[in-house]
Amino acid sequence: MSIEKNYSGKHVLITGGLGFIGSNLARTLVKLGAKITVIDNLNPNSGANLQNVESIKNQIEIVEDDIKNEKHLKALLKDQHYLFNLAGQNSHVGSMQDPFNDLHENVVAQLKLLETCRLYNSTIKIVFSGTRQVYGRAKYLPVDEKHLLTPLDNNGVSKRAGEMYHIVYNRVYDMATCVVRMTNVYGPHMRIKDSHLTFVGWWIYQLLAGQTIQIYGDGSQIRDFNYVDDVVQALILCASNPFAYGKIYNLGGEPITLLELAEQMIQIYGTGNYEFISYPDNRKRIDIGDYYGDYNFINTELGWSPQTPLIEGMKKTIEFYKQHKEHYL
Repeated sequence: MSIEKNYSGKHVLITGGLGFIGSNLARTLVKLGAKITVIDNLNPNSGANLQNVESIKNQIEIVEDDIKNEKHLKALLKDQHYLFNLAGQNSHVGSMQDPFNDLHENVVAQLKLLETCRLYNSTIKIVFSGTRQVYGRAKYLPVDEKHLLTPLDNNGVSKRAGEMYHIVYNRVYDMATCVVRMTNVYGPHMRIKDSHLTFVGWWIYQLLAGQTIQIYGDGSQIRDFNYVDDVVQALILCASNPFAYGKIYNLGGEPITLLELAEQMIQIYGTGNYEFISYPDNRKRIDIGDYYGDYNFINTELGWSPQTPLIEGMKKTIEFYKQHKEHYL
C-alpha cells in the first residue's frame, strides 16, 4: 500500500505539533490527505511557534493544551488512527537545571498518554520521538541500536524511560508503538533565537545577526545531521508499517566535523566568521564527544535512508530564515 493510501482520510494526532518537527510533519500529512489535529502547550522554553503552521492553519485543528490534561486528551484520542508523539522537554542543559520538569514532561506525561491510549483507543498507531542522547559517549562509531546505553544527562535518562514505556506497551498490551532515535535534525521552522535546543539554529542566528559563530573546543568533534524532511519520511514510514511496531530505530547521516560545518554554513550564507571558545562547565560535563549513527536497521527493514545532502539542506534552511527571520529571532 502506498504512503498516500495509508494516510488519506485518516485522523492523525501530533503532540508537540507546533514545534519544529511536528509542524513539518503536519504539512506533509496535509499533502497526503490526512485529517490533522495538533496539540501543544506552547511552552516558551520549547520550539513551539504558531507561525510554524501559519500556511496550513485552516487545514488542521490546533489545540493549545498539555498532554498531561487526561480529560481533554481522552476526547482528542477518540477515533484517531495515528499518534506522532513529539511532545517533551528536549533541552540537555535544561534537563540539568530543572530535572523534575524534565521528569514530568518526558516520563510522567508519556506514561499518562500511553495509559489514556490503552484505555480509550488501544488500536492507535504510535511513533515516539527518541534521541541519540540515550547512548552517551560513543564506544564505537557509527553507533547502532546494540550500543550500550549510558546517558550523560537527565534528558537522556528521561527520554530512555519514555521510549521504554512505549516498547513495554507494545509487548504487554500489543499496542502498535515504535521509537525513532533522532540525531541532529535541522531545517525550516526550528528555534534559532538561542542555543536552548539546537546549536545549528543558534549558529544560523549568529550568521543572520552578523555575529561570530562560536565553536566549543577545537571544532574537531564529529556529528551527523538529518534534514527535517527526511526525518518526517522516517516517522510516517514507521507509523504505517506493522513491521516497525515494537522496534527502536536509529536515524543518522554522513559524519562531519563542527569546524567543517561552520565553514560550510559561512560559505552558503556568503559572509561570516567563527571562533573557538572553551566549553562552559555545564555543557562540558554532558558533552557526548564524537557521534554519528548507524541507520542500517531502518534502511534494511523499512527502506529509509537520508535523501538530502547536508549542503543542499543547509542552503534551504538558511534561505528560509533569511526570508522569515522576523518570526524566529
